[in-house]
Amino acid sequence: MNKRKMIKKTVKIPGSNWVILFLLPLLLSLVGLIFVFEASSVRGLTEVGDSFHYLKLQLQWIFLGVFCMAFFSYFNFRNLYYMAFPLMSIVIVLLVIVLIPTIGHQVGGARSWINFGFFNVQPTEFAKFATIIYLASWFSGTEKRRFLPFISLLGFLMLLILLQPDMGTALIIFFLSITIYFIAGKELRYLFLLVPVSVVGFLFLIIAAPYRMRRLTAFLNPSEDPGGVGYHINQILISLSQGGIFGQGFGASRQKYLFLPEAHTDSIFAIYGEELGFIGSVLLIFLYTIFLYKIYQIYSMTSDRFARLLIGGIFAYFGFQIIINLGGMVNLMPLTGVTLPFISYGGSHILISFALIGIIMNIAKKAKR
Repeated sequence: MNKRKMIKKTVKIPGSNWVILFLLPLLLSLVGLIFVFEASSVRGLTEVGDSFHYLKLQLQWIFLGVFCMAFFSYFNFRNLYYMAFPLMSIVIVLLVIVLIPTIGHQVGGARSWINFGFFNVQPTEFAKFATIIYLASWFSGTEKRRFLPFISLLGFLMLLILLQPDMGTALIIFFLSITIYFIAGKELRYLFLLVPVSVVGFLFLIIAAPYRMRRLTAFLNPSEDPGGVGYHINQILISLSQGGIFGQGFGASRQKYLFLPEAHTDSIFAIYGEELGFIGSVLLIFLYTIFLYKIYQIYSMTSDRFARLLIGGIFAYFGFQIIINLGGMVNLMPLTGVTLPFISYGGSHILISFALIGIIMNIAKKAKR
């Protein structure tokens, strides 16, 4: 098919889809900004004498995130194909560097940060971004026998992340990689062999690390050690139970007074649920559902193979982040330290999330059938 015929088949995705994709992250970020302040004001006042400390930092990251979204919405997504290998190479170097004790900054028991003085960078968040770009680029080709190289790369990335250790990010990388491989539609029979191997592998990782086994025990029986390993999940459940149907009211959280660990990052949904209750929580989940559905709509209207793989990976990224975070909050799965997109405090995940939305907006404007 010549180029003229390809141009004639260009299909414009309804503008409402990418407009909603532009507005929803901003709305979620605004909600997140409010609750980052709610959850961190006491901590900020205690640590640095400024209750607005984390609010101001989060606001800066959101502005930078919006800039990233604008940039990628105009940067032709097809150029990402040629950037995939250099990007993955840089991320692997960062994942190795962060393991060096004199460079890697340890927070919450994991050496996951590189301190550049004025700001910290979390390489694992950029690893998610690079994995989506690299696998979408790689699998957009037609070569066969890619399963062994694919699983080798995935295993290497997960090893570097688990050495930090960061089980939550390793799970996200695993699931979104498998999703992209499945969408690519090649050698799917190997995925059936991967399932039992993966289950055994993750069970081994849990048994091999005592702290992971304690987390699993706390998940299975939160009341067994409420003052020890079960403290975190118990405080989350207390927050949500105090919220009831309609919540305690905005600003009325008791758990934000340093009872709840990681209240402004991984556990921010607990503060949200405490203040806005079941109704407010359902509304937030509804917004996330619309958000994911709009991504799926753009995916279903796109025929460009590279673009479809990109969107599929981005959909998996947001979907698994939301499921794993909220699943941990309501004790449907163990706590893993995964952030809630656009809501949790944190610069790296805000930048990556907005950048991915920018890529989808760019695809929506250039989609072809």
